[in-house]
Amino acid sequence: MNTREEKLSILSELIAFARADEVVKVSEYKFLLEIATQLGIDKETFDTLFQQKADKVILKPQSERIVQFHRLLLLMNVDREQHRSELRRLHTIGLRMGLPPSAIDQVLAVMHQYPDNIVPAEVLINIFKAHYN
Repeated sequence: MNTREEKLSILSELIAFARADEVVKVSEYKFLLEIATQLGIDKETFDTLFQQKADKVILKPQSERIVQFHRLLLLMNVDREQHRSELRRLHTIGLRMGLPPSAIDQVLAVMHQYPDNIVPAEVLINIFKAHYN
């Protein structure tokens, strides 16, 4: 289970990613708020993260980094718009997380095979498993 600091860091990273195009759309905000709720972070604290970023905490377990990558992927597609800059940024974030470049590339390639580019969690997990074996 993540600590409060890790949860706030996760949300800060997601908010920064949503802001990459300067505007956080309503669909993105609702998605982020849902994640905050799932993480047990109240709306007031969540809204504060838009003004003040939380300290960056590196997620240690590989599984948590993969989950965060999946959240970022879902966030990128929640508004049903995809920009080349978002793809590059997501790829870079995945690399900084220490995820295998070939797995990141494969996920970004197969997402177009699914409705609304939403890669099912089990497909994403299997891709990363294959690259770790």
